[in-house]
Formats: sequence, C-alpha cells, structure tokens
Amino acid sequence: MRYSRIKKRLLWAVIILTVAAILAGAVFFYQRQRGEKGDLLSEHGNRKETVNLWYTDDALTDYLSSKALEFYENTDIRVVVRLVSGLEYLEAVNAASLDDGIDTPDLYILSNDSLEKAYLAGLATQLPDTAPVYEEQLFPQSARDAVQYNGKYVACPMYFETSALLYNKTYLQQIADEAEQLIPASIVDILTYADQYSTPENVEYFFRWDVSDIFYNYFFIGNYISVGGAAGDDKSLIDIYNTESVSSLKVYQEMNQFFSIDTKETNYDTIMQEFQEGKTIYTIATSDCIRRLDEAARNGAFGYEYGIAKLPDINQELATRGMSVTNALVINGYSEHKEAAGRLMEYLIRDANADLYDMTGKLSSVIRDTYASEHEAAFMENYMESVPIPKMLETGNFWVELEICFAKVWGGEDANAQLRKLSEQIRTQLAGEAVAEEPIEDPQVELLPAVEYEEGTGELDVTPEA
Repeated sequence: MRYSRIKKRLLWAVIILTVAAILAGAVFFYQRQRGEKGDLLSEHGNRKETVNLWYTDDALTDYLSSKALEFYENTDIRVVVRLVSGLEYLEAVNAASLDDGIDTPDLYILSNDSLEKAYLAGLATQLPDTAPVYEEQLFPQSARDAVQYNGKYVACPMYFETSALLYNKTYLQQIADEAEQLIPASIVDILTYADQYSTPENVEYFFRWDVSDIFYNYFFIGNYISVGGAAGDDKSLIDIYNTESVSSLKVYQEMNQFFSIDTKETNYDTIMQEFQEGKTIYTIATSDCIRRLDEAARNGAFGYEYGIAKLPDINQELATRGMSVTNALVINGYSEHKEAAGRLMEYLIRDANADLYDMTGKLSSVIRDTYASEHEAAFMENYMESVPIPKMLETGNFWVELEICFAKVWGGEDANAQLRKLSEQIRTQLAGEAVAEEPIEDPQVELLPAVEYEEGTGELDVTPEA
C-alpha cells in the first residue's frame, strides 16, 4: 500500500514536471515569436514602413539602390528594390499583388505601351493631383501623353527613348567651312550635299540607317498617321491610310534607289559600328549612341567628333516625326502603401533625376534648364516632337505589321496597296468585323532628284529631273 502511494506521488511529480516543461517551452516559443514579430513590425509595420520597387532593366540597379538609401535617410521609409525578368513582367506583378504578402510591388517601372493592360488589371491607379506629372513645365507634352489613359494620368514619366539624326561632325568640318551648314533639315538636303561636296577618303556611306527596324523608319510617316490619338488610347482615332502617309512611304521606297541597304545584312549594331569606324556621315540613332561613342572615344576606338540633330523632314511639303517610348513609375492599385509609394515617386522625379543619365545611360523625361551635353539636349528636342507608342491592347501587333509593311515597300511592293492593307487590318481588329478602306488615288511623288549611287564609295551623283 505504501509502495503504491509512493508510486502515485512519483507519477504525479513526473506529470507536473512534464506540464511545467511544456508550459515553459510554450512561453519561450511565444516570447520568441513575439520578438520576431516585433522585429518584423519594426521593419514592415508603422515604425518602419516599406515600399517595394520593381524594375526590369539591370542598368538601373546601382542608381535605384543608391536613391533608395537616400530616400530612407530622408524619410525613414525603407525601399526594397527588386530586379525582375522582363518576360511576363506584368503577370509577375499581378501574381505578387494577389498573394497579399509583404512582397507586393507598391511602385514599379513600366513602358507606356503596357499602361492600358496594367490599368484594366487594377495594377495601375490614377495619380493624385499632387503628382509631378500634372506640372506642365516639368515634362514635355509627349511625356504626359504617354502616361495618360482614358483622360487620367496613371503613371509618371521617368525616362525615354527616341531617335535622332547622328552625324560625323569632323567630316562636316572638313567638307564645309562651318559644320552647321551641312546639318540637313530634310532628306533632300542630304542628297544635295552628297552631290555638291566630295566626301573624305574613308567614307563609304553618305547616309545609312537600320531599315529593318521600325524604330528607325517610323519618322518617315510618323507625322501623318495616328493610332489612338495623342495619348494612343482612343480606338475611334485611327488614321493610317491617307494621301500624305502614302506619299511619304513612296519617298521611303525611292530611297532604296540611292542607298541599297540590304535588310538581311545590316542591323543597328553594324550601322553604329560603321559610324564609329568613320565609314558613314549621317545615320539615324537612339540615345544609347551617346554613351557608346563617348566610351569608344575614351578608349581610342573613335577618333571623331559627332553631333545630334533633329530628324530631317522629307522636303518642304512633307514633315517627319519620330516615335518614342516612355518608361514610367506606376503605383500599384493593390498596394497598401500608396502614399509612401507616391512620396518615393516624387523623390525620384523631383530630387533624384539629375544624375540619372550619368549612372544609367537613361535620359530623364524631366525638362532641364541646362544639360550636361548638347547631345542630351538634342535628344530631348526630338522627344518633345515625338509620337508616343500607343497603349491599346487591340493594336499590340501594329508595330510588327508596320515593320513588315516597310520591309515590303523597301523591297519594291506598292506603297499604296501595302498601307491600305495595313489600315484595313488594324481597323478590322478594333471593329471586330471586316473593314474596307476606300482606295486613294496613287499620289505622284517627284520629290527627290534622279540619282546614281555607288554603294560603298560614298559617291552620289545627283542629276535633277527635267
């Protein structure tokens, strides 16, 4: 009996000790969890609010990381910058937003042609009227049009890309007393200069550009076509097939008589390499040419001065207009930190854009009183007059089809017929039913002189038509 009582006491003692151990462990686990939660709150809660910033271009990494640190030091708001693959980028933004976790992108960088898709998916929201984009003096109208959708500003312009005329300034100084005399205002000027002046010995191509890429071809008809109006979002404003656009495309076709550029053997990189080697006087380039040529000059691989000018018109009657892409800052409609994201947006636009080009090679969309170089200022001038790439989902294939149209016309097919076919295709896509364009009488274009051009010699023998 006594042994039985002792056994029961020992059993109770074991039970009590076990329960005590469990309680102690539970308390320890709770305190640990509480401590971790406290740390988490200090990082992501009200004490240290966090904004997630997403982007796709690695060239921005150092810049965004440094600006995130500066922003934190000024506001005590943490910024987590994340480089994300450009493939299915919006899908990744959407998936992270629907997860409702701490990794939801609050602010992200997006090209303006994807803004309709982002807005309709709830991944972009109308900016408050305090956002920088509302200030007309801060951005050119082309930048503000680029980020407008359905009459609302749904993003803020950050940086841009467009095309301009690139020329070898050293050669022009050799050809004429003042290089400025030979900065062409039109394609006709280029042909006239080629007839009037002898080219330096090393020159093989007077005017040469990437005819296979619509970004460098678009300016030929950019002033006379519209896909969605100024903001590129109005399905009722489609004007592709008209007398001026056909005339301009016919002139483009004529250019193949003077400059036999093989679309299969040339691309932008080869064109730029030829320019760098001093083989070309004039070409069409994007803003990356500045850093490329400056670095080549520092390395001794480019021994010339160069200049950037406005895209040349065709002649006195037919004007040109280039295309532009604007990369913008977008506030995620699913973000729980919209106010903080808006503060970061404003900081990147107002206070942190001065060294954007130096750190990234990207040209800021903000208009500056002074520029570090005349080349940057020249690209801004072209950007101001450019056409923003449209953002309508239904016309997402327009640029591919336009590029095909240009390629066929360059190869000799009828410009009138090809442009009419393209217009009918795009209108049909938007209307959801077949649309037929009324044929335009083929304009008689006699804008350029008859020429004989020997490719690879730089010689262009221009004989005016009788």
